[in-house]
Amino acid sequence: MSEGGSWFARLKAGLARSSQRLTEGIAAIVTRRRLDDGTLGELEELLIGADLGTTLAEEFVGRLRRTRFNQEVAPEEIRAALAEEIVKSLSLVDRPLKTDRAKPFVILVVGVNGSGKTTTIGKLARLFRDAGKSVVIAACDTFRAAAVEQLKIWGERAGAPVMARPPGADAAGLAFDALEDARRRGSDILLIDTAGRLHNKANLMAELQKIVRVLKKVDAAAPHAVLLVLDATVGQNAHAQAETFRDMIGVTGIVMTKLDGTAKGGVLVPLAEKYGIPVHYIGVGERAEDLRPFTAEAFARSLVGLDA
Repeated sequence: MSEGGSWFARLKAGLARSSQRLTEGIAAIVTRRRLDDGTLGELEELLIGADLGTTLAEEFVGRLRRTRFNQEVAPEEIRAALAEEIVKSLSLVDRPLKTDRAKPFVILVVGVNGSGKTTTIGKLARLFRDAGKSVVIAACDTFRAAAVEQLKIWGERAGAPVMARPPGADAAGLAFDALEDARRRGSDILLIDTAGRLHNKANLMAELQKIVRVLKKVDAAAPHAVLLVLDATVGQNAHAQAETFRDMIGVTGIVMTKLDGTAKGGVLVPLAEKYGIPVHYIGVGERAEDLRPFTAEAFARSLVGLDA
């Protein structure tokens, strides 16, 4: 099986809980029934319950009402049409991360603790290294010794040096030194981990803004990307996190993790519609190969249980 094919199989398996909820729900609602008001109302409730959002649910049901009202429709037809609607919603955020605009290309990675941020950085380092790029990692979540140790393990696996300081050290100073070091090495990419203590929002905001200020002393365009790592299992809470970090630091892209651990995979759709932030990567498991660039088509078809 090709790499593309094997990834689709992993993605489909990873989204199985989300797709099962949708496929079984659609089959139960439309089998041997006409698309009357009652059926369409149930379909709309199902889509909203699957975290696909009210906008998509209303538009999709409106489309069915206009084109197939009072007709019998097979569940497979509904799922195929739903996949098309999801692709349409996600097409605006289906934009790959271009890392060749600067050297080193500085990626600031933000998100709440527990979102999978540190693991995601390790997986990104591996992806970039597999693509032939040299990577440096800066462990700027200096409050969590476990995060630093975790990054060192991932860095070793990926062949990416990890810069760290003792617990409680100044995160901005470390970011500054890491960028200088990445420049000296001629590295292609610098990945910077950050703290995610949302319970103390003012301190976190001040720290993130300080990191950005010192990076700009070395390179006025840095950071070149600010990636927000979101945990799919938190469902609608992802909206609050997206809003908070967007307002704090100006997020340029999203990485959605842990899609395999939830039936709420559809949350990516209203998130994309509301904020319009590009979705660069999605994760469906613990292994390095379970994080891959996002494509709307593959995601939509996997989400409704269709083949590639």
